[in-house]
Amino acid sequence: MDALASIVGEEAEAVKRFIDLLREEQKSLSAGAIDTLADLIERKTLVAGQLTNLAAQRNARLQASGHAADRVGIEAWLGAHPDDRETRTAWNEVLTQTAEARELNRVNGELIKMRMHHNTNALEALLGASRPLSLYGPDGQTSPLGNRRINDAA
Repeated sequence: MDALASIVGEEAEAVKRFIDLLREEQKSLSAGAIDTLADLIERKTLVAGQLTNLAAQRNARLQASGHAADRVGIEAWLGAHPDDRETRTAWNEVLTQTAEARELNRVNGELIKMRMHHNTNALEALLGASRPLSLYGPDGQTSPLGNRRINDAA
């Protein structure tokens, strides 16, 4: 029992660290501090790897005890060990924090979409300003300004 409690407790701590990184990412996105995102992505990737490893350890423990290697398995294990409050508490933390992390990640995704939309609009405005204007030529047809010569014969 203690081994599973330890693994799930570590998992809860790792999810907390991941949430902290998501909040930091949200602040950076909101403030437009894009230069900090590369470091955040690297740190998030590291913690995500730790979470994957801990989930694999948890699932291996569950399988070794004859339970499914998933959420149903841990719920069944907890049902079979009702006195193990430590594992139950840690697992409830994992579930609660995972829901929070999912919501933070969703909001961060929306912030990224907004920033990309803003950048696309700014780029279109810049490109539109750099395109040559169409003017009427002596023949009454429109032609881009860039293809016209100045007529100094007049």
